[in-house]
Amino acid sequence: MASVDFRDNLLGISWVDSGWVPILNPGNVLDYFSERSNPFYDRTCNNEMVKMQRLTLEHLNQMVGVEYILLHAQEPILYIIRKQHRQSPTVENPLADYYIIAGVVYQAPDLGTVISSRALSAVHGIQSAFDEAMSYCRYHPSKGYWWHFKDQEEREKNKPKTKKKEEASSLFQRHRVDTLLLDLRSKFPPTFYQPKPGEKPIPVEVKKEPEPPAEAVKQEEREPATKSSTPAPPSKPPPEKRARLQ
Repeated sequence: MASVDFRDNLLGISWVDSGWVPILNPGNVLDYFSERSNPFYDRTCNNEMVKMQRLTLEHLNQMVGVEYILLHAQEPILYIIRKQHRQSPTVENPLADYYIIAGVVYQAPDLGTVISSRALSAVHGIQSAFDEAMSYCRYHPSKGYWWHFKDQEEREKNKPKTKKKEEASSLFQRHRVDTLLLDLRSKFPPTFYQPKPGEKPIPVEVKKEPEPPAEAVKQEEREPATKSSTPAPPSKPPPEKRARLQ
């Protein structure tokens, strides 16, 4: 579809006549579109001349100039009207398309306008993203660059503070107590044990080391005493010094 002149660009407006909406059909939709209050309708077109001469729309094929035709109809909600310039009964150049949805008339954008609008929206979004990213960037000669997010600080402030559970004892204390209990258990072994709760305790046989007889203990006590009482061997006198003969 050919692009529309900038002076005829009416993409930002719409038009509706509520009196026609309930009775719209393919036979009268062009009459509805040719209302004088419709800003999309060109009164210098061939349709206006045919209407003034009370001729049928079939005479448009024999005329040269701007005309409006019904391009597509999907009753009762959608109608598409095309504005075109007819050069001969078989040659016409499209100028613009208009679609009517529930009685409201809009101008369909051309391809160049769609691409321009999409590109502008994309560039605006990218520029906004860069501006927002730059607002979080910080710099200091001694620290360099870093990111400073305000939302993150607010989230950390709003987070509920969780209290740490205080343990009854530290790891060192638990290990120290276990060592003491094992030491006491080895020194004083249990005399009874209970296999299951509610059963009668069973005595444990504790093997006692046999005590040495009293004579052996006395003999061991005498041996170090005799060793200490034995006199030490006499030490040899130093050798005599003799005079050297000259």
